[in-house]
Amino acid sequence: MNTNLKKIIMSALFAALACVATMSIRIPTPGTGGYIHPGDAVVILSGIVLGPLWGLLAGGIGSALADLLGGYFIYVPITFIIKGMVALTAGLIYQKMNATKKSRCTAVILGGVIDIVFVTGGYFLCEVMMYGMSAAASIPANMIQGVSGLAIAVVLYPALIAIPDINQMTLTTKTRAS
Repeated sequence: MNTNLKKIIMSALFAALACVATMSIRIPTPGTGGYIHPGDAVVILSGIVLGPLWGLLAGGIGSALADLLGGYFIYVPITFIIKGMVALTAGLIYQKMNATKKSRCTAVILGGVIDIVFVTGGYFLCEVMMYGMSAAASIPANMIQGVSGLAIAVVLYPALIAIPDINQMTLTTKTRAS
């Protein structure tokens, strides 16, 4: 199958997975109107598996679509940017740390740490402009979401790379920017 076609199909799949993972398990956060979800794990893994650019598109579109379908309209562009940047950065880190199995696992963990920082900081910065300092109430929930995304990504990563086509995609992603 054509490599570009495979990337497009896998990107659409990861976007759909990010949307479903975000919408399927929603733990409401008191006082913020938001919710904690496992979608961040898919966003992190989209950058790792698809590479920075395709990961940005898959993670950003899938997460923004979840906001759109969930009625969080004002967050659609914010989510696209923040989650897209998480996937982009996770993909770049993974590309740079490709020498050994241990360094690749470390890259997944660092992608999760980036998620915690970008999601917590990014949403806070946007919400403080919309709601003032009461936006600080969302910080603990976003940190919990980021930590859970990191943990889920670390658990799912070995299972994903055990799939030959996905493993080949991560190998291809590591050797050329895509």
